[in-house]
Amino acid sequence: MINTITPVLWKDYELIDSGNFSKLERFGSQVLIRPEPQAVWDKSLTDTEWEKQASAVFRKEKNDPEKGKWFLNRHCREQWYITYGYKEMNLKMRLGLTGFKHIGVFPEQADNWNFIYDRITKSIKENPRGEKPKVLNLFAYTGGSSLAAAAAGADVYHVDSVKPVITWARENTEASELNGIHWIVEDALKFVKREVRRGAKYQGILLDPPAYGRGADGEKWVLEENINEMIKLCAELLDNYHAFFILSLYSMGLSALIGENLINSSFGRKPDLESGELYIEDIFEKKLPLGTIVRF
Repeated sequence: MINTITPVLWKDYELIDSGNFSKLERFGSQVLIRPEPQAVWDKSLTDTEWEKQASAVFRKEKNDPEKGKWFLNRHCREQWYITYGYKEMNLKMRLGLTGFKHIGVFPEQADNWNFIYDRITKSIKENPRGEKPKVLNLFAYTGGSSLAAAAAGADVYHVDSVKPVITWARENTEASELNGIHWIVEDALKFVKREVRRGAKYQGILLDPPAYGRGADGEKWVLEENINEMIKLCAELLDNYHAFFILSLYSMGLSALIGENLINSSFGRKPDLESGELYIEDIFEKKLPLGTIVRF
């Protein structure tokens, strides 16, 4: 398994406790309670201790576990910033309490940011002409991985079908004092198909698809139905020299073996392939699974 949280690096994030289908997390100065369907065990702290620490609590709607409402204490802010540092990379990201349980960052992706930064800086050093690698970030959300790639010196193509999310990612880029990111508001599968027809090549591809989604023009995305085609197209786009690929899957019940089989089928077997579960450990040493990862 891949533990994506290193406390020394993530000074602005901490999973305090988990259990009873919830998680208690600190993001900078704010402590949040959010639903977590995989936390099926008991809490280590009492409900009273959770409530005493919490800046805000997200309570989900009965018919939709993703949608709901935030209940704030008097000291809570609805928007704030956190930072993440690794080597020469210093990222600053705005967080916000949205109508969904997500707040603008997935902390378990931190290890991928380190991986991206290391691979790109190594590629630039080994390139005799010093050319910038091209990196494609699909379903890019608020851009943590795009920021990491830009911080390492890559030419980044950030693709997401939701315009407000692109705006959010641009704010994070400005806050991190970075540039070199191309913003593309489009359905990811549609964009990739066009890039294949153009004969485009990328030295890095980041693929973080949702279980379900809608493109900018209403295109339908269903992970189980579309992921195989997407991986095949990515295999045509990925360069053969100094290239890397990351696939993250968040749908409950999907094994890392599914990702491995998809990669092996489209790219061939990779001797440096890593796969496993993304997880974060709370301060009571309970490991909270948060999806799977396959990368090479």
